[in-house]
Amino acid sequence: MPRKVTKTLVRDIKPDRVYNNVMVQKTINRVMLDGKKQIAEKLVYNGMEKAAKKLKVDNPLDVFEQAFKNIQPHVETRSRRVGGANYQIPFEVKGQRQNHLTIMWFVTAARARKGMPMADRIAAELMDAYNQQGSAVKKREDVHKMAEANRAFAHFARF
Repeated sequence: MPRKVTKTLVRDIKPDRVYNNVMVQKTINRVMLDGKKQIAEKLVYNGMEKAAKKLKVDNPLDVFEQAFKNIQPHVETRSRRVGGANYQIPFEVKGQRQNHLTIMWFVTAARARKGMPMADRIAAELMDAYNQQGSAVKKREDVHKMAEANRAFAHFARF
């Protein structure tokens, strides 16, 4: 019996100022560097507006939500040691982990684009994700393919 029961700390993040959306606020927090939140807010908001304008959509939040829905993973693999061998076992991704992976992949893909300002990178990645393209969507497809390829080891997930 463990001596202490650890509590899982889930921080309550308040929604952003403009769209009143928690996912937008989490994205702003992930884009932020060196605590410069106002700069990160401007980058994300400008990127969302540019993407909505180029896609001819009235509400930038609709573009954002659809793009993030296209990036969200549903399954992932985790390494597990069984009888001296390591297996990649597919697991369903839910809740907070799903949102975390989505934001991480999006920001990483936006930062990987070179040769343009960050607001334009965010806009380009939003447009690509909205259209089921781009490196963030490719990352999700790769994770899904890996889980599908290792579906034979799914029975190791149950213990």
